[in-house]
Amino acid sequence: MHSTGARVKAFKAALNGELGDEPFAHPDLAAAMDLCVSCKGCKKECPSAVDMTLIKTEYLAQRNARLGPSRRVRLFAGLPRWLHARRSLLKRLVRLRNASPWLAGVAERWLGISARRPIPEIVADGFTAPASEATGTRGKVMLFVDTFTHYYTPEVAEAALKVLRAGGYAVEVLQPVATDAEPTRPLCCGRTYLSQGLVDEAKVEAQRGMAALGPALAEGTPIVGLEPSCLLALRDEFYSLSLGPAVGQLSKQAFLFEEFLMREGNKGLKLDLKPIPGGRAVVHGHCHQKAFGAMKSVKKVLGWIPGFEFDIVDASCCGMSGSFGLEAEHYEASQAMGELALLPAVRAAADDAPIIADGFSCRHQIKDGAGREAMHVAVLLAKALG
Repeated sequence: MHSTGARVKAFKAALNGELGDEPFAHPDLAAAMDLCVSCKGCKKECPSAVDMTLIKTEYLAQRNARLGPSRRVRLFAGLPRWLHARRSLLKRLVRLRNASPWLAGVAERWLGISARRPIPEIVADGFTAPASEATGTRGKVMLFVDTFTHYYTPEVAEAALKVLRAGGYAVEVLQPVATDAEPTRPLCCGRTYLSQGLVDEAKVEAQRGMAALGPALAEGTPIVGLEPSCLLALRDEFYSLSLGPAVGQLSKQAFLFEEFLMREGNKGLKLDLKPIPGGRAVVHGHCHQKAFGAMKSVKKVLGWIPGFEFDIVDASCCGMSGSFGLEAEHYEASQAMGELALLPAVRAAADDAPIIADGFSCRHQIKDGAGREAMHVAVLLAKALG
């Protein structure tokens, strides 16, 4: 029932009228889609290249249209706006909830957020973009700082800035245009809305991003992103949101951090990196990195660090998959997925071994399930700069 082929059959049954007058609200279709974690693996591995993630988004959109989005859907989907408008309040509420089993229980009953898992805590003010540089010896790049990096791990953006500038690039952080309806709210790829089936809201975010990217696209400036699911939305899901022909150009100019460094390394980029002490590192690839063939760039860039030894965990999805692992009804499945390979590999690593994971939710799962702090490749390279 949970294979890609079986899910396709369930959708055919819905479209052919076999599930009644409200097929997208039918429990059989809900059961088939329940454990789809939107990993994009099927797009690469299925012989027919079925994009079940995109189909799930449409399913959720149809379901929301018929039944209405739940409180949890509205909370998770609207995170970019919540974090901008109610950041201080949300930060206090998350901290209180994490410290109080009673409040965690209330949140589970009211919102369906598992009481057995801590919610990531928000940093005080998020990422503050520095002044743009006029020139760089190797040209200019546009850095796209996603919602999760901006509010939860700004140190990742700071590390990326340090590495890119050390490489000779003038870095400009992507900002909303002056005519944006919300010019003070950071840009977002719309991933949170897509994952909850709120497609119209996702399109608004994508349109904001495309407006801001206009000059970079016209000038041919590379666009570098840090969170795999967010940057790769620009190269993938944006095609499905009717954003115009510029999306085709965007797909040629948008790179994950390691992809850009590997490309530039092939053009002569040299970073002055020092050895990093510690045991043999453990590297976990985000699902979208694996689905889009981006892990080769991770291996290449890590190989630039003198004497750095690492193993890439042969694992599927970490189990967190955005909000999936936070949902009460999916907690057990989320943990079981992590225990297949990733969490045992992290526990087996030496105490001083770096744990590398570019995905925000992957790092969350590693910390919850193995008690280790994982870092983004950008943070590791910034450390190696000395």
